[in-house]
Amino acid sequence: MNIAVVGTGYVGLVTGVSLSDVGHTVTCIDIDNEKILKMKQGISPIYEPGLSDMMTRNIHEGRLHFTSDHQEGFESAEVIYIAVGTPEREDGSADLSFVEQVAKDIAFHAIRNTVVVTKSTVPVGTNDKIQSIIDESLVQQVNLEVVSNPEFLKEGSAIYDSFNGDRIVIGANSKEAANILEEINKPFGVPVFKTDIKSAEMIKYASNAFLATKISFINEISNICERLGANVEDVANGMGMDKRIGDKFLNAGIGYGGSCFPKDTKALIQIAGNVEYEFELLKGVVKVNQKQQGLLLAKLNERIPDLTGKRIAVLGLAFKPNTDDMREAASLVVTENLIYSGAEVMAYDPVAIDNAKKILNDDVRYASCVEDAVKNSDATLILTEWDEVRNVDLDVFKSMNYPLVIDGRNCFELEEMKDNNIEYHSVGRPVQNHKVKHRQSI
Repeated sequence: MNIAVVGTGYVGLVTGVSLSDVGHTVTCIDIDNEKILKMKQGISPIYEPGLSDMMTRNIHEGRLHFTSDHQEGFESAEVIYIAVGTPEREDGSADLSFVEQVAKDIAFHAIRNTVVVTKSTVPVGTNDKIQSIIDESLVQQVNLEVVSNPEFLKEGSAIYDSFNGDRIVIGANSKEAANILEEINKPFGVPVFKTDIKSAEMIKYASNAFLATKISFINEISNICERLGANVEDVANGMGMDKRIGDKFLNAGIGYGGSCFPKDTKALIQIAGNVEYEFELLKGVVKVNQKQQGLLLAKLNERIPDLTGKRIAVLGLAFKPNTDDMREAASLVVTENLIYSGAEVMAYDPVAIDNAKKILNDDVRYASCVEDAVKNSDATLILTEWDEVRNVDLDVFKSMNYPLVIDGRNCFELEEMKDNNIEYHSVGRPVQNHKVKHRQSI
C-alpha cells in the first residue's frame, strides 16, 4: 500500500522504514528540511542498530521516500500514520499540540478516503478528539477514519522488535478500518489484537506503567538486600522462575529513563487524576525511580565525603545501551551533582557523546575510550551497561589512583572483582574488598 508517516523521531522513522522493508511504498514527512536532506542520503538522525542499512536498502529499491511537503507526502497515501512527539508538560500531562496540528494538515490536504493511524502515545480519548478535528477541518468530501495503533518498540532493539514483537494492537470503530491495518501488518508475522480505540490507548500506558512498576519494585528489593546482606540477583532469579512473575525487567539498577517510562507514568497519573482517581501505586513507582538515580552518588559520598578536586570517571551517558538517547538519563543527575561537589568529571559513551555535549554541564570532559576515562581517576561510576564496558579488561581499573568502582548496572561478577582486588560497589549485592588499604588521596 501507499503509506505516509508524519514525524521521523524514534517511532516514526522506525515505523516508516520497517513498513517499506516489508513491501509498502512509504513517504516519511518532517518539517525539518535539513533532517529530510540527510535522510534522503540514508543518514539516520538517530542511533538505532540496523536502521541506517535498512534505510539505504529501501531508498535504493524505491520504496522509501522523504519530504517536508505535506501535500506531496499525502497525495497518493491510502493510509497516514501520525508519529509526532507528545512531550510532557509541567503538570505531567501530554502536550498534544503536534498531534492536533497534524490532524489539521491531514484534513486540509486529504483528497481520498483514508485511514489515519495514531502511532504517537496519546492519552485515552485523544483519538476521538483527532477524529473530531479532522471532521471539522475537512476541505474535500472524503471519509477519514482514525485508528489507534500504539507502538511497543524498545530503543536499541526497535528494528528487531518491529519484526519480532509480542503483539500488534489495533483499536478501531469499524471492522473495515481494523482489517486494513491488519493487512498492512500481516508481513511482520506478529500476532494482532483488535479492540476498541480507548482500550487500545490504555493498553499502551498500562503496559509501560506495569514494566516501570517491576523496575521500581526490584530496586526497592535491592536496597533492602544491601542492608540484609542478601544478593538481589539471586532473589530476582528465584522470583523470575515463577511463571506468574517472569524474569523480565527484574534487573536492579539506578532506575529507568528514556522517552517512554518517565513520561508515560506521569501521564497516566494525570489521566487518572482527570477522572478523579488517585493512582497511588504509580505515584510510588515514580518516587522510587527518582530516588534511585541518586544511589551511586550516595555510595560515592559515603566513600569519599569531600569530592573537591577528585577525578571521577563516568562510564555510559545514554539512558540505556545501543541508543544515543539522553532523555531522563541518570547521567544528567549524576554529572551535575559531581560538578556541583567540586569533582572533575571524565565521561565516556560509545555513541551518545555528541548529544551529551548539548545538554550536560560544560565542565564535563569527555574521553575517547574506557581506558582514557578511567586512568588516574579516584573513582569510576558505571551508569550504562554497554557491552564495551561489560567486557573491559579488569586490569584497566588498576590504572586508577585507587581501584574503586561503583556500578549502577551490575556489570561484573562479584568473584572476579574480589579476585582482582578491586573495591566494588554494585546494586543490591555485597560490597567486594570494602575499604582496602589505599592511597592517601582517597
